[in-house]
Amino acid sequence: MELYIFDFDGTLGDSRGLIVRTMMDTFKAMRIDKPSVEACINTIGLPLADCFIVSANLSREQGERCAETYRGIFKRNNIKGTVKPFDGVIPTLKDLFRQGKTLAVASSRRHESLDLLIADFGITDLFSCIIGADDVINAKPNPEPVNKILTRLGFSPQEAIVIGDAPYDIMMGKNAGTKTCAVTYGNGKPEELRQAGGISSQVPNRKRFNDYRKCNTREILV
Repeated sequence: MELYIFDFDGTLGDSRGLIVRTMMDTFKAMRIDKPSVEACINTIGLPLADCFIVSANLSREQGERCAETYRGIFKRNNIKGTVKPFDGVIPTLKDLFRQGKTLAVASSRRHESLDLLIADFGITDLFSCIIGADDVINAKPNPEPVNKILTRLGFSPQEAIVIGDAPYDIMMGKNAGTKTCAVTYGNGKPEELRQAGGISSQVPNRKRFNDYRKCNTREILV
């Protein structure tokens, strides 16, 4: 593969705690009954308003208001260093970059927030293209984020692989015609990833992040 397209939350960065805490703070601020922590975790990877709509069974209008409130609270909660990269992520990205591979990010996070987190990791210069939620009209699992990266960088789907921790990531890659690789150390459940077509074999060591380079359309890391 020549082009590696990564999800961010749950794939590159361990943001689960920050996201769930900020969602709970948002429900409190909006005076909405809080759903369970698991219900919040299960929505990570969806567009922000949809996280609230799905986790708490809200209307579209309520979800959009929650999303706006969330963004303000997130800026307060996101102290530098709160979100950390998963073990092995940064060395592997640097290794791929040294090999001449092209790296990109396709995330459901807004571009401004995504840029800040990637900058905190000190890896901005490794990526040739970063696509956030506000850079596209159609969110994951629609292939638009991947298609935009392919077009901007001049690659075909056959030259690319999408790596992510959620079924939406796997379906996005498959819908775009790329290879895909699911990781299970993030927020997605193995059974859901299996149903999305992302699993056939398992690598037992979480630290072997760089083994995703061996992925075909049905392999997974744990």
